[in-house]
Amino acid sequence: MITIGLTGGIGSGKSTVSLMLKTAGFEIIDADIIARDVLKKYPEILEKVKIEFGAGFFDWRGDFRRKEFGNHIFRFPKQRKKYEEIIIPYIKREIFESMDKHKKNGTKILVLDAPTLIENDLHKEVDYVILVWVDQNTQIQRVRDRDGISREDAINRINSQMPLERKKDFANIIIENNDVLPKTKEQVDLLIEFLNSNLK
Repeated sequence: MITIGLTGGIGSGKSTVSLMLKTAGFEIIDADIIARDVLKKYPEILEKVKIEFGAGFFDWRGDFRRKEFGNHIFRFPKQRKKYEEIIIPYIKREIFESMDKHKKNGTKILVLDAPTLIENDLHKEVDYVILVWVDQNTQIQRVRDRDGISREDAINRINSQMPLERKKDFANIIIENNDVLPKTKEQVDLLIEFLNSNLK
């Protein structure tokens, strides 16, 4: 089985590229979905969050106020690191279990879609790294438009991840996503052609 790590930054368009690959028939493991699912699957995560960060991020029903908590940890990097230390081991466990299942089921090419692939050393677990790259001004504008947040909040979120320029050092293939969607699709089509002809 050939494993591909697909990564980018917030607002780089990684999810768009991931969807294009899924539509083309590739199997995808989505780390963002896993990050949400582990909160339901392992209630002890939120128990640890409550102990570490206080009950203020839970409403009167005891439900987790995800958006408020997200804004908080993006504003305070040390707090974000604490949260990651709690949740990342669970996310990695689920990713590795899913990869094993795909291998047993005979999947030929598997794409791991993970925004912090490199930051969490998951790039060491894949054969190729594909980076979806965008310039910073475009990235800031996209995050503001998508999430309806201030420029400062958008920059805080972007800065919570490794800069895209540094991620380039780890990438085997770079998809530039500054331009219009058809230009991105052209690059993805070439990538699909490469994957199908060289890796299957």
